[in-house]
Order: sequence, then structure tokens, then C-alpha cells
Amino acid sequence: MTGPVLVTGAPGNVGTPLVHELARTGASVRVAARDVQAAETAFADLPDAEIVRFDLTDPATFDAFDGVERMFLLRPPAIADVKGVIAPALDAARDVGVRHVVFLSIQGAERNRLVPHRKVEEHLRSNGLAWTFVRAAYFMQNLSTTHAADIRDRDEIYLPAGRRSRTSHVDARDVAAVIGRSLTEDGHEGHAYTPTGPAALTYDECATVLSEVLGRPIRYADPTPWSYWRRVRRDGMPRGMAAVTIGIYTAARLGLAAGITDDVARIAGREPIDFATFAHDHAEAWARTGDDAAG
Repeated sequence: MTGPVLVTGAPGNVGTPLVHELARTGASVRVAARDVQAAETAFADLPDAEIVRFDLTDPATFDAFDGVERMFLLRPPAIADVKGVIAPALDAARDVGVRHVVFLSIQGAERNRLVPHRKVEEHLRSNGLAWTFVRAAYFMQNLSTTHAADIRDRDEIYLPAGRRSRTSHVDARDVAAVIGRSLTEDGHEGHAYTPTGPAALTYDECATVLSEVLGRPIRYADPTPWSYWRRVRRDGMPRGMAAVTIGIYTAARLGLAAGITDDVARIAGREPIDFATFAHDHAEAWARTGDDAAG
């Protein structure tokens, strides 16, 4: 492999551990970030990491692709226009020499036409780039970031996934490890991996774990998709992101998110992190002011 590995979506749930994973293996890393200052702060401990400005909506920043053969692509949650935004960026990358894209997709994307990840996969299959799809299960870290306020301030998990559905949540650190191997080792082109955690849990079961870790009762609210839409829109979530999120939880309702694989162990060479370990590691995200340290 020659040239740096380009990483989009950093800093972030996957991008941050991925950059550190790549640096640990000795790979040259170029961080492509919308907010360069935030990236410089996040990776201050990695002085050899190159940080450049990059925005999928701004072709003037596509010089980030120069000299790159392998890149990690994360679709920003607010961007659902694959044909108008993401596809042109991928074509530009191909035209200047990028040859392999590892794309962070979602579990069941090949069966779910409601999510833009499916369209990104279809474009990568057709535009001449070698590809690897990492169809990650639902991130545990979404509960400690996007949905942390509901747990911290309202003592509830508020997601329209359905009470009976099971989800094989995965820790983003495990996803980053699978992506890192896919970027730095040969033989991953043309493969689709589905990293999951070791168990498929209901959200009632997740709430029970969080209750034990935090020392206070947490419940699963089980809203309807419409109730969820109204609340997240009222709280300021962009329309496109809200629609995509409902699509993801609809997949869970339909039973498309419960499958468990051995891809983390097989590709990354380690057993996946379980939900209880994640909850203990991220307890501060849900702690209230004045709470004793959880865990």
C-alpha cells in the first residue's frame, strides 16, 4: 500500500478509534474533516496524522483525495442525497487514483430500500472502485451520544424499534477494528462484513443493563414512529436525519437487526465487546450533575 489512508467522519464514534487503530499499525493517516480545529484537538496525541479540510458538499475540498489509494467513507447523517452529493464525490475520488473504498453501511442494507446506505452500495458496485461494505449493527455508542439526553434527563430510551424486536448492537470500537483491517490488509475487496455484538437484545434488556450500571431505573418508552418523528423534530433533529433514523428502526421492527455474526472475531481477531462493558465504559454520558461516578 502506498500513500496515506484517507479517513472521513473523524473525529466521531467510528472515525476516532479508526484513526488510532491505523496509527497503531504504522499506517500513514490523512484525516478528512469538516472541522479541522476539532480534528487537531482530537488527534493531538498523533502528531504524524495529516489533517485536511473535507466536505462532501464542497468539490473545492476534494484535493483531499490526492495521492490516496484507500479510503474510509462515512455517510454524514444529515446527507441523504446520494446521487447529488455522495456519488459525485466518489467519482472524483476514482478519477484521481483512489482504488479501494471501505464504506460504513448498516446491517440489512441489502434488504432495506428505505436507507441511503443501499444507494451508496449500489453506486460503489457500478462506478469502478473496489469496495468493502462494513454493514455494522446498530452502534451502542448511539445511546451515549445521539440519544444520551433522553437517558440522562428523562431516564428513558426513546427509539421506535418496537418492544419485541431484538438488535445485535455493536461497539463502534469493534467496527473500527474491522474497518482498519479491511483498509490495511489485502483480500477484503468485494466483501461485505456485518460486525455485531455477541448478543441480540431488546431495548427493555438494554434498559435493565443501564439501570444496573447507573443505579437508577431506566425504561424503554417504545414510541410509535410518528411520536418519535414529532419529538426529534421538535428537539432540532434535521428532517433528513430523522427520516433515515426512522428507516433504521423500521428495519429493527421488521426483524432485520437481530442477526449475530462472528465477523469481529474473524476479521479483527478479538471477541466483540458486550453491552454491559460498553455501558460501564460510557456511564459518564448518562450521569446527572452531582451523581456519584457510575459503574
